[in-house]
Formats: sequence, C-alpha cells, structure tokens
Amino acid sequence: MKTENKFFREIEIEFLIHELKDPVSVIETGVRTLLERRETHGPLSPRQEKTLKRVLRNAQKARSMMYGLLEIGRSQAGCFTCSSFQLVPTVQDTLMEAVESVCPLVFEQITLLDSPEETLAFLSSQCIYMHVDSGTSRIKLNQDEVKFRQIAGNLIKNALHHRKKRVDIDLGCRNKMMWLEVSDDGPGIDAEYHEMVFRRYTQVMACNALSRTGHGLGLAGALILAQSMGGTIEIISQKGKGATFRLTLPLALNPQDEDLFSSTP
Repeated sequence: MKTENKFFREIEIEFLIHELKDPVSVIETGVRTLLERRETHGPLSPRQEKTLKRVLRNAQKARSMMYGLLEIGRSQAGCFTCSSFQLVPTVQDTLMEAVESVCPLVFEQITLLDSPEETLAFLSSQCIYMHVDSGTSRIKLNQDEVKFRQIAGNLIKNALHHRKKRVDIDLGCRNKMMWLEVSDDGPGIDAEYHEMVFRRYTQVMACNALSRTGHGLGLAGALILAQSMGGTIEIISQKGKGATFRLTLPLALNPQDEDLFSSTP
C-alpha cells in the first residue's frame, strides 16, 4: 500500500509540474512581447525595462526548474538522450547560469565584460574560483547533457547559497572518469547528517542540526540523476568548516563509447 501511495504521489507531482508549464509560458511570452514590440505596446522607462527583464529571467528559471524535476522522473524511468559535449565549456556555462540565479548583481556586471578570460578574472575577484586539472580542457563526454547541467548547476547554486565568502570549483579526469568538486566555506554539515542531505524533504526538518536550510530536493534529485548516469555524489564536510560535494561520472554512459569521447579528435 505504501509503495502504491508513493507511486500515485509521484504521478500527481509530475502532472502538476506538467500543468504549470503553460501558465509560466504565458508569463514568459507576455513579458517578451512588452520588451520586443515596443512600437506596438509603447516605450519603456529604464526602470520598467530592468523590472521586466528580471521577471523574464525568473520565469525562465521557473521553467528550467520544472523541466529539471521532470528529468528526475525520466532518469528513474531509464530515459536518456546522450550526446557529445565538451566538459569545461559546459561547466563554465552552467556556472554563469548559477551566478545569474543566485547572485544577480554579480551577473549584471559580468554582462558588461568582453571575454571569458575577463569573466573568470572578475569571478575570482568575487571569490568564485574555477580550477581545471591539466589535460582536462579538451575532454568530451558522451552523456545526457541536460541531466549533467542540472547536477552541476545544483551543486554550484548550493555552494553559492551557503558560502560565507568563497566558492571553489575543481574539474578533472582520470581513468575514463571525470570529477567535479564544488566547495564552499559555509556552515558545514556534521558527519552524522551527511546521508540525510540526500533525502527528499528531510533537510527542512533538520535545518537546526544541519545549519543549512532548504527542502532537500535539489541534492536528492542530483544524486538520483548522477546514479542513473553511472556516477555518484559524495560529501566531505564538518560543521563550521564548509562543505565539498564531489560528483564523479564515467565519460560515456555506454562503456563501448568511452574511447570515442575521452578527448577532442
């Protein structure tokens, strides 16, 4: 009975997410119309334009979150769309999306810069550092890129939310496995609660003990996705000493493709 009830709850949640896509799409389309068809709908003041762009970004964020939740269900059902993509540029792009979501003022300054090198230098000035292990810059993956971006984005946003000042993102590859480590200098998590942070809906009940608030959905979903792609996520943390989340994944979801996608031809 419990298994059956759980199944129906998951179906209800997925149906609700599916139905929410339409009203969010209407909001997004309406805001785009006001921004892009000013000759029809009238001019905008700088403050109005800035507000509408913020509404548009958040509508897009809501849509992305809904699709992300649906991806968890797809992964549990064994649905994957594999493609070849470069590791480092994909993580850099995901980092920019995370900064836009969590640190909008920082992102606004990034939009004024002209090159990726300037962007990384500016992020370093904000104590957001990205380190790439030697030999990793040309690595390509043959995985589900949508799911990979969701995992990486969740780990980076989690660190940005909880940092006191600093976030470090480390990328590397060895023995046909890649790793992504995301570290923050936030409140940290006692070892006895490490398993709990990956359980859905448990974090909010234990937030006093964990010193990290949230509903426990993001990390739980990220672990489900990572495991479905042949990898895992580990946590290294002590209370008061920050936290590191380490994602490891095979370069290819299908082992027979490993040699094809380990590096750029």
